[in-house]
Amino acid sequence: MPVIALAGTGVTAIGPVHANLSAPGLYAQALQRGEGRLSAEGAFMAVTGQHTGRSVQDKFVVDDPEVTQDIWWSKINQKMQVEQFVGFSKRVRDWLGQRPALFTQDLYAGADPEHRIRVRLVTTNAWHALFARNMFIRPPEADLAGFEPDFTILHAPEFEASPEVDGCRTTTCIALSFAAKVICIAGTSYAGEIKKSIFTVMNWLLPARGVLPMHCSANVGRAGDVALFFGLSGTGKTTLSSDPERALIGDDEHGWSDAGVFNFEGGCYAKVIKLSREAEPQIWDASHRFGAVLENVVADKHGHVDLNDNRLTENTRSCYPIEFIPNIHVGGRAGLPKNVVMLTADAFGVLPPISKLSAAQAMYHYLSGYTARVAGTEKGLGREPVATFSTCFGAPFLPRHPEVYGEMLNALVNRHGVNCWLVNTGWTGGAYGTGQRMSIQHTRALLRAALDGSLAQVEFERDPFFGLMIPKAVPGIPAGVLNPRDSWADRAAYDRTAQNLVQLFEANFETFAGTVDESVRAAAIRAAA
Repeated sequence: MPVIALAGTGVTAIGPVHANLSAPGLYAQALQRGEGRLSAEGAFMAVTGQHTGRSVQDKFVVDDPEVTQDIWWSKINQKMQVEQFVGFSKRVRDWLGQRPALFTQDLYAGADPEHRIRVRLVTTNAWHALFARNMFIRPPEADLAGFEPDFTILHAPEFEASPEVDGCRTTTCIALSFAAKVICIAGTSYAGEIKKSIFTVMNWLLPARGVLPMHCSANVGRAGDVALFFGLSGTGKTTLSSDPERALIGDDEHGWSDAGVFNFEGGCYAKVIKLSREAEPQIWDASHRFGAVLENVVADKHGHVDLNDNRLTENTRSCYPIEFIPNIHVGGRAGLPKNVVMLTADAFGVLPPISKLSAAQAMYHYLSGYTARVAGTEKGLGREPVATFSTCFGAPFLPRHPEVYGEMLNALVNRHGVNCWLVNTGWTGGAYGTGQRMSIQHTRALLRAALDGSLAQVEFERDPFFGLMIPKAVPGIPAGVLNPRDSWADRAAYDRTAQNLVQLFEANFETFAGTVDESVRAAAIRAAA
């Protein structure tokens, strides 16, 4: 079994190799090895130690000659020389081979067989294998015979990289070689690195096939209409895509081809800090059952979890198979999107609760990837909101230049006549500290009107700062809610704040000067120019 299970990985094991164990088998191994404990309801609980989130500054892409011209080299995609990766990956393989036991999982990424890749994970921990088994797509038993991976993840959480030898920053190193088709993850137990490393691979492979990879959730209505939801953390991407009237395709990663939309994953990785059963019953129930993995969640001696306890991290997580959610679109594949929704939590209180975007405006806001952080969400923040821009709503996972993805989105929206919307789930009536959080009931009502087509029939007006098309009146929504300027007591203060946000957008968009057609910027900021 060790030879077969490790075929193509370059690892030679001295101990047993546990290949493709089921969830019960992985539970048994993880508990026997002391990797974690059980919650009162049967979820597996793991603690990741020093690393409770992604190590963004420790991510490297190998400077392989065949790909170097197409990589978006930046602080996100830092260069590792080929020779350094060869040495680093050999030491990781040798270290893995000397462990008392290894766990492998053979899995798919991509629900569409035409665009999926085969992934083999080699790890030292049963719970990490369970995480991968939950997150990726589990092949049928017949597909495992003769399984040959397209990409291999060498997962060595306790191995320490050498900055002097490997050219990395610390003893933590995540290195990806597109030429060798190998990912080495060393020095961190945070399981999200496994998931996002393959997302990065899909973001590299699919554009060359004419498929747009996306950091978004997706659902489908009873009439077969697909909606995509882009948004950074805290904007409501998971909450708003979970709708009892619509089936969930997936909550985080998708591809969009001319044939339709497909999920990359077979599971969900939900942030659960302060999660309540009343607000998120589906995620709550999925997280309180056998088979789920709870990461850095605190529980008492009896295993009763406290999702309000952030003593380990604010980034507490629950990982579970997507079928733990009752209202899903089985198979993870659906037709072409009818609506694209871009979510932002604008803490400046400037953007309207909903506005219709042209294709050019959609590309602008997609490349901008805006939201705003507020005091209390991150250490070191003052009392004023802080604008945050993450291009394509997923900058850390983009190996290619953002313009590649932006132009693909623009082409798909135009080719298929997709309706695009910007939804602000942030503040209204003033900035954070003065105004109030947008009503979730209003947001849901406006979103339903957008998705069922009724919102497109109302009269719109253009806002004077971003050129956004704002509905003038919507049944069931109080007057004064739709236009943010009307919700401020001090309209001169609104104008100053709006103009300031325009300037922040424009300063950020200077990154794309000369590489994106000027009409894209002009469409978005036409009135303020």
